[in-house]
Amino acid sequence: MHDILALGARAGALLKQRGEKVAVGETSAGGLISASLLAVPGASAYFAGGAITYSARSIRGLAGISIDQMRADGIRSSSEPYALLLATEIRARHGNIAWGLSETGAAGPDGNPYGDPAGHTCMAVVGASSVVRTLRTGSNDRVANMWTFAQATLELFVEVLESSPAR
Repeated sequence: MHDILALGARAGALLKQRGEKVAVGETSAGGLISASLLAVPGASAYFAGGAITYSARSIRGLAGISIDQMRADGIRSSSEPYALLLATEIRARHGNIAWGLSETGAAGPDGNPYGDPAGHTCMAVVGASSVVRTLRTGSNDRVANMWTFAQATLELFVEVLESSPAR
């Protein structure tokens, strides 16, 4: 737990220093990414909002993403293209702020309907730099995977913030 809190604090400090905001869309991390960013006093200076897009209804309602359009475009959940789409759309829904951050995967104990095993997630950062990454933990421990997914997503975000020019 302390790792993701420290990462949330580091990301928050970098965002404050840069005068930038982030919006988060997450699925299998279940809100842990947003919670880590919000645990920092003064988070309203950099946290624009977040959504847990765990179902087709929430993907449509909270992120404005059409499942039918995703299918037509050959995009599926728990994939790098979907992670990029989710980060892009959640950022746009919050006024095209500096950063969109997303995570989408299969926490476990089973894999998902697309054939990805438990412990599979894709994460994306969209902003001055855009990066997408896939992680496979090899574990079917749902709770451990949720924490690992949150940590990996925050690590990626801090990495991108530290290497990207301010907006």
